[in-house]
Amino acid sequence: MQRIVSILLVLYAFAVPWQYALDLGEPFGNVARIIGLLLLAASIPALLARRRWSRPHPLMLLVLALFLYLSATYLWSIDPLATLDKIRAYFQVMMIVWIAGEFVERPALFRHLLRAMLLGSLVLCALTFAGFLSASAAASAEQARFTASGQDPNDIARFLDLIFPIAAYLIAIERSLWTRLLAALYFPLGLLAVLLTASRGGFLGSVVALLAAAVLFLRWRPAVAAWAGLLLAFSASATVLIVPPETFARLATIPAQFASLDFNDRFSIWTAGMHAFSHAPWLGYGAGNYALASGLAAEDTAHNTLVALMVMGGLLAASLLVAILVAALAAILRARGVARSAFLGVFLVWCVTASVGSVEENRMTWLIFACFLLVGKGLAEPPSSPESVSGLQPASPTPILSASAISPQESAG
Repeated sequence: MQRIVSILLVLYAFAVPWQYALDLGEPFGNVARIIGLLLLAASIPALLARRRWSRPHPLMLLVLALFLYLSATYLWSIDPLATLDKIRAYFQVMMIVWIAGEFVERPALFRHLLRAMLLGSLVLCALTFAGFLSASAAASAEQARFTASGQDPNDIARFLDLIFPIAAYLIAIERSLWTRLLAALYFPLGLLAVLLTASRGGFLGSVVALLAAAVLFLRWRPAVAAWAGLLLAFSASATVLIVPPETFARLATIPAQFASLDFNDRFSIWTAGMHAFSHAPWLGYGAGNYALASGLAAEDTAHNTLVALMVMGGLLAASLLVAILVAALAAILRARGVARSAFLGVFLVWCVTASVGSVEENRMTWLIFACFLLVGKGLAEPPSSPESVSGLQPASPTPILSASAISPQESAG
């Protein structure tokens, strides 16, 4: 049963980046939701079959506390049905932190998860390119934003940004040539896909992500950093021939957005949210009620994760989020060398993108926090190869991604 959990964990990590592109409708939902429910169904008996349980990591306890508190807001929610719907959604996305914390105990399985996230992000890139090349996109000469079917452009850019430091990390620790090639290929493809979304927040996140990758390469091997810089410069130049001028024109408005403090109407949304918060600062209005409490249209979101939790759950929910971030940062700082550089970069990218997006109900958010947890458990570097931390020797060879490669010993984690 634990082997099945390991396989489903890898499949889940693979599906999350492109989840919305394959939605089977009610009652099934998207592909990541289906795999997540199967993962939960397999995890419960596997966990009960254990003779002893490990002590929960502080990050696991804080995530559980946030979920329980958001669930408790049903008691005073201004729209209980909306809150009940959010509670179900939060459970489905947050559970991965506990499942990963319980079952991923070996570096090999952690590396399988990272490879799966890389491959899933490459699928998202391919789907984004397909949207760009589709007949409907080509028919609109003035179209500036291109997405994969069913995906939000800001989500696409956010997901892709988070993987840049992970791709750099895989280049540094892997011996598998194919894994390194795919990770290297991700940089030009990921950057092109981010640009095609014309997401301004996503573009800023990509700058942070690429800087983090550069720092990692400099710590690992400066020569690799030089070659990576040349590849990226060439890729950036090539995008001029591919990306429509309208897309670059939209991205060029970033300085004006900062100067006007408008952020595509986000400032007014935040102002409305803070006004609502001032009337219910302690307990909030209940999960899922940001738009209703702020007097916005039903389809509006907070476009800021901290502000969203302040309005929905008051100061306690916001404090729990801050505590989760502190615990995640502490976990990352326990790592060494390239692992610390990589996941500190992922952490910074998440903070940047979460400041312009509501990502508390996002599977990628909690999958990333599960990775932070595993880094804190010492799984970021193979314990048998400490020299790989300093870049003197790569990690032990493993295939890119294969269910059969997850041995029974590894899946016991």
